[in-house]
Amino acid sequence: MKTSNFPMKTVLVFAVYLIKYSLELDYSKIQGFNTNMEEATQFLREWENEAVALCNRVAMAQWTYATNITEYNKKQMIDEQKLNSKFNRVSWRKASDFMWTRISDPIIQRQLKILALKGQSNVPDSKLNQMHSILNEMKDIYAKAKICPFNYRLTSYCELSLEPDLVRVMANSRDFEELLYTWRSWRDNIGHEIRPKYIKYMELVNEAAMSIGFEDAGQQQIAMYEDANFKAKLENLWTAIEPIYKHLHSYVRRKLVSHYGTRRVRVDGPIPAHLLGNMWAQNWKNIIDLVIPFPKKRRIDVSGEMLRQGYTPLKMFQISEEFFTSLGLKAMPVEFWHNSILEKPTNRPVSCKASAWDFCDKYDYRIKQCTEVSMDDLFSTHHEMAHIQYYLHYTDQPLLFKEGANPGFHEALSDAVILSISTPRHLHRIGLLNNITDDYGQIDFLMEMALDKIAYLPFAYSVDLWRWSVFSKGVHNLNARWWDLKLLYQGIIPPIARDENDFDPSSKYHVIADTPYIKYFISIILQFQIHEALCTAAGHIGPLHTCDIYHSREAGRILSEMMSMGYSKPWPQVIKILTGGKTSEIDPRPLIEYFKPLTHWLINENKVERIGWSRLNEDIALFEPLSKANNSYSVNKYLIIFVVFNILKNVYH
Repeated sequence: MKTSNFPMKTVLVFAVYLIKYSLELDYSKIQGFNTNMEEATQFLREWENEAVALCNRVAMAQWTYATNITEYNKKQMIDEQKLNSKFNRVSWRKASDFMWTRISDPIIQRQLKILALKGQSNVPDSKLNQMHSILNEMKDIYAKAKICPFNYRLTSYCELSLEPDLVRVMANSRDFEELLYTWRSWRDNIGHEIRPKYIKYMELVNEAAMSIGFEDAGQQQIAMYEDANFKAKLENLWTAIEPIYKHLHSYVRRKLVSHYGTRRVRVDGPIPAHLLGNMWAQNWKNIIDLVIPFPKKRRIDVSGEMLRQGYTPLKMFQISEEFFTSLGLKAMPVEFWHNSILEKPTNRPVSCKASAWDFCDKYDYRIKQCTEVSMDDLFSTHHEMAHIQYYLHYTDQPLLFKEGANPGFHEALSDAVILSISTPRHLHRIGLLNNITDDYGQIDFLMEMALDKIAYLPFAYSVDLWRWSVFSKGVHNLNARWWDLKLLYQGIIPPIARDENDFDPSSKYHVIADTPYIKYFISIILQFQIHEALCTAAGHIGPLHTCDIYHSREAGRILSEMMSMGYSKPWPQVIKILTGGKTSEIDPRPLIEYFKPLTHWLINENKVERIGWSRLNEDIALFEPLSKANNSYSVNKYLIIFVVFNILKNVYH
């Protein structure tokens, strides 16, 4: 046999290069040939003026509808959104005339790149309009869905909505059958109607993404993170955190077995998804009464003390503002206090979901929150005001840079603030807590935090893993793939058999609203990294979970520098500033460090427990998942690899 003189290392490098090259984004479809700097600058100047005006109009229309829900206001909002979509379409075409990869000015290049990568504008108007119509139809189905109560045979009232009714049942009921009924009814009520619409919508979104050079719409979403190895890094992050999750899962399962019995929860198996205190099993804090390590210890809840001291919603926001100004950050503008809605109006229907608003004009910033005097809402006021701080700090950036450093940064920074203000130390410092808890109380505190944060991670990760698989592999076996990922990452199963006539992903608003979800996975890990860096700057000594950055000007300086950058630089540069140059990567170590006392406690508690969950045929039969051959590559990628391998095999031999 004749042997090639090619070294095997060279052959392998060549193979990797060919495969990588074949999978990279083709920028030729989203840029032209114009490299004239003056024309690019002029285009962006004109775009900025029009975009700011439109942004303000759209935000105002959305605010008007959210704070006064009428059909008229809804129509006005949709009309403004349509105008904005047309403007974005024209803008994309103009931006894609420039060869932005050859523009020398990095600020101009970055703005053109953002416009190009965000486009959905190389498909006919009719398809874009169809896409928006289907999206609005799915949102309407979701918003209007009602179910009958568990004991509906005793009443004719069948008007239970998701929020607050069904959410409250899932949080507070400990009746296995009532939870099962509520879980199933919500999914059956909306899934069958949404499924065909969602399939068509995904096809249209994919077509739009492919028309501008992306392999699929999932690749377009991932491109916003500006990292070719992003998916591999996500899996590495999860691998680092998975041991903590499995210990938490095993401990919680044991407590559920104790409450519901082995007939309903298998001692070594996945957990039925309806028993975790949440419609989507994404957050387990509502079952703290079943799993709290030291139930005789007093839980931290200062709501009663707030009422005793005469707190009002206004005072809660003033307390929040004082936290930020103690760091040397900005006070709220006068317009904020005039225009925000801090309590639920009594004379009109409003959306009560707390939210922070930037009206794009450099002075109008608002919060909408139906605030009640409670500890949870005190935390929420700080969270929403942290978003406003971000808006205020990047206000002088061009509009395209008025975002977080990556899609997870806004939430991460806002939640990092909560890690400080929720500590017993901070609550003591602001006069709401007399005694700081002992070691047992600290374990209870960390358990409640883990039920909120750690339990959420595999859910947040799996939502977009599923979505990306739909984009890359098509719409077959939608429900089976959803549950396959739930079993693999979360260790949960549906409480009853599900099939492809069901569409359980539609039970989550972010799925049917086409809202990317991986940012929430990123934000959970990143918030602990931010928290640790700020605590170091504040000179904190002691366990990370006890740190409070209140009154630290140095922590505020770092926050200010980070927030002021907005989206003007790739996010690794922002992390480098945050960590003082130690790393430019998202790092799970601070999260692991934060929960270390609880992890040690769980390891000791779980000595005789099976860590993780078995995956039996009876579990899989509940949803009939796809073959284990599922992976992140589409068929065309396999063809490329197969062809390259055979070419190289012939060369080598």
